[in-house]
Amino acid sequence: MPEAGTVLGFDFGERRIGVASGDLMLGIAHPLHTIDAIETEVRFDQIAKLVKEWQPVQLIVGLPSSLDGEEHELSRLARRFARRLHGRFGLPVGMIDERLSSHDASSALNDIGLRGRRQKPVLDQVAAQRILQAYFDDPLRRSVEP
Repeated sequence: MPEAGTVLGFDFGERRIGVASGDLMLGIAHPLHTIDAIETEVRFDQIAKLVKEWQPVQLIVGLPSSLDGEEHELSRLARRFARRLHGRFGLPVGMIDERLSSHDASSALNDIGLRGRRQKPVLDQVAAQRILQAYFDDPLRRSVEP
């Protein structure tokens, strides 16, 4: 695994994908972008632009699961997304447990006065920020295999 450079984090969803960026040396994640598209090619075109712009050394994808840790259909789709990222961009791709990341992101946005529909444009990228920050903060939660 690289020790320095930019990392992009992804909160995968069937409709939207939140994206965050961060630096391995600083260990601080920032919300970056929300991809709002269903078509795979549109999604990957937007991701390709972000990869070109940010030149990441690694990608992190949140792995959704139920509260008891059981995987479900979205877990399978997130793993597939992670494998596709690796295949298309040739970068190391890790996964991290993302249970409650969207709930935590919504709570944080509520705390700053952004509620209801006003959260929609940024919720997924803030969830991606939470996922990436968890990766930086807790090496024991890291998983490398999609």
